[in-house]
Amino acid sequence: MSKAIKSFTVVAFVTIFALAFAFFAGANSVQVYDAPTMYWCAWMALVINWLAFIPSAAAQSDKFYDSFGAITYLSVTALACYAAVTTMGSLDTRGIVVAAMVAIWCIRLGTFLFIRIQAKGGSDSRFEKIKKNPPRFLAAWTLQALWVILTASAALAIITNETREPIGIFFWVGAAIWVIGMAFETIADAQKSAFKSKDENDGDFINVGLWRWSRHPNYFGEITLWTGIFVIAIPVLSGMSWLVVISPIFVYLLLTRISGINLQEEQAKERWGDDPEYQEYRRKTPVLFPKPPAAQG
Repeated sequence: MSKAIKSFTVVAFVTIFALAFAFFAGANSVQVYDAPTMYWCAWMALVINWLAFIPSAAAQSDKFYDSFGAITYLSVTALACYAAVTTMGSLDTRGIVVAAMVAIWCIRLGTFLFIRIQAKGGSDSRFEKIKKNPPRFLAAWTLQALWVILTASAALAIITNETREPIGIFFWVGAAIWVIGMAFETIADAQKSAFKSKDENDGDFINVGLWRWSRHPNYFGEITLWTGIFVIAIPVLSGMSWLVVISPIFVYLLLTRISGINLQEEQAKERWGDDPEYQEYRRKTPVLFPKPPAAQG
């Protein structure tokens, strides 16, 4: 099987999986044209990324890949809100808060990633070879759509759910977890940007602020905030809609097993593996879950 056929097979499989997941996980979503709203959200995610792929492939550029990830989150959230309002007349408090949470997160992260990639000259090393191969590049854009649907599934289930429950303990606990996660991710990103902006830190690894508590506090924050949204969703889940438990699980696996920590740790070992200070930092600092410096052995 040629590499192109493999890439198109991935695109087909991911498309079918994303649509099937959204259809079943959205079992309790309000219906639009005899299908759950979450199903149409999946279609929107796919189409946005396929359309963005066309000029990106022509220019062999990944400059706007992360930006369109944020645009996709905002778009599917907006579609979910629109469907809920037109079908049920309004959004409930749970839906409004969660929609705002997703919007705040993706605008903050999307802006941060856009600024970062501009500082790198508009290119991401992850796509150096992929963007020159249209079938593989299309697969990457299709996978981004799947990332959005799986990650945002709990939020979409809340916004579009036909069942509305009063605000209770799950809402407040989940909201607190989200705030903690959002704070960790935002502060960690800001601290790393400030660290890298200083000439005296050029070529050094970061070990200040939250980065003394964890080697990847930003990833801890991301996993935590999506866990918070899932906790908020619990009272309105039933039957097949429990499939949205994949949201925090997927984010955890993605960041710890696929494209996050594994890649970062390998790059760090290549750059500082022989540095005694880095070896000490690795020995004392947890890879993900934070631990106060005073409690580190």
